[in-house]
Amino acid sequence: MIAYVLLGLGGLVLGGVVVLLYTKYLSDSELKNADLEVKKMLTEAKLQAENIIKSAEIKNKDELLKLRNDFEREVKDRRHELNQIEQRLTQKEVRIDEKELTLLNKDKEVAELKTGLETRQQKLDVLYRESADRLEKIASLSKEEAKKQLMDSLEQELKSQSAKMISDYEEETKRASEKKARDIVALAIKRCAIDNIVENTTSIVALPSDDMKGRIIGREGRNIRTFEQLTGIDVVVDDTPEVVVLSGFDPIRREIARLTLERLVADGRIHPARIEETVEKMRKDLGKKVQEIGEKTALELDVQNLSPKAYDLLGRLAYRTSFGQNCLQHSIEVARIAGLIAQELGVNHRLALRAGLLHDIGKAIDFENEGTHAKLGGAVLKKLGESDEVIHAVLAHHEEIQPNTVEAIIVMVSDAISAARPGARREAVESYIKRMEKLEQIANAFNGVEKSFAIQAGREIRVMVKPDVVDDAAALKTARDIARKIEAELEYPGQIKVSVIRETRVQDIAK
Repeated sequence: MIAYVLLGLGGLVLGGVVVLLYTKYLSDSELKNADLEVKKMLTEAKLQAENIIKSAEIKNKDELLKLRNDFEREVKDRRHELNQIEQRLTQKEVRIDEKELTLLNKDKEVAELKTGLETRQQKLDVLYRESADRLEKIASLSKEEAKKQLMDSLEQELKSQSAKMISDYEEETKRASEKKARDIVALAIKRCAIDNIVENTTSIVALPSDDMKGRIIGREGRNIRTFEQLTGIDVVVDDTPEVVVLSGFDPIRREIARLTLERLVADGRIHPARIEETVEKMRKDLGKKVQEIGEKTALELDVQNLSPKAYDLLGRLAYRTSFGQNCLQHSIEVARIAGLIAQELGVNHRLALRAGLLHDIGKAIDFENEGTHAKLGGAVLKKLGESDEVIHAVLAHHEEIQPNTVEAIIVMVSDAISAARPGARREAVESYIKRMEKLEQIANAFNGVEKSFAIQAGREIRVMVKPDVVDDAAALKTARDIARKIEAELEYPGQIKVSVIRETRVQDIAK
């Protein structure tokens, strides 16, 4: 604002100087005109200066008023804020005073309680001493003796509680382990998924035509008799078109008979000599097939370094049954279940797999030797150089010895799982087979008997005797003695026919 005023005054002074200089050189008329012009200019300049001054004053007043209003508003806000702070401080002081009063009261109460407790403690000490004295007098015990009895009582109580805790923990651990075991077994069964096949005691051979049945029977039945004597298998020729049924409890004999009959039918030459020749050839071929089955089984399960004899015994299991369950299929299933369980438990799954496959290998020879299949299997595996762990698992899988390895227990459990599956086994077939085997064992026990065959579903047993040991009279006695022994040792429905066959062959060679 002051700058504007000074600017206006400077303009007036400058205008006056200009006018004085200008009037010095002008004429009087011009001077008058100039004087009027100057006055006019001075008047305008004065008005402008006054306007400028007024505008500056008005602007200055507005700014001052605004500054004053802002200052007053800020002062008012600060005063209000200070009032609020003052109120809060006042409230805090009041609360502090109240808390201080409360603390003083509590200190007074605590002091009173402390005094009361000290008084009570003194009274209790007096009462304790009096009670101890009375107890010593009543119980005739010193303080140390009473203390010892108390400690003994506490120790006994602690032992009882700890025993209960241990028992509870063991029970809980047992439940948890049983649940885990069930989960592992269920997982192993689910992942194994092997179909169980219950074996029957018959085989069916297809014929190209019904005319072939007459050739199988032969003139006066000589072909069929020879076939049955050599194989020990019944040949059932009935009205069923283009089939012949082979019946027998021994799967190996039945397989040899089936292969023989199929070969004879395909060849077309059927007579006793040809039948005998073909039976012998099929026995040899079946031996090779048995070896191949054992090798293929071990390869599928990745069980390595088995001896040739072990392959042969494994292959024989394919033609053996236990309660109607195929022994080889059962062994494969046990091996897979044992391997899966061992993997879940983190133990030697290859050992469990190997022991599971070999656990029933004794069943391949149990009908030829005395003893349980577990002991027979352990003995033969020892001869074949198997490891002690595998042999132990085989011997222990029916608990004939106590299992002392995890793998042995796994094999035992896997064997029970496979055997207990619904539909896995059939008792009636096994009982029938055992009766057939018992019949043959009774006959084979007599002196001079070369071999015997239980046929006709156990209603007949054919006994082949050595002609140089048993003559015709002795053959009659042998038949009677076998019948009497069967009556004494077996239970069976109906009757059993005993046929003793004494065949003399004379051979010579033309040179």
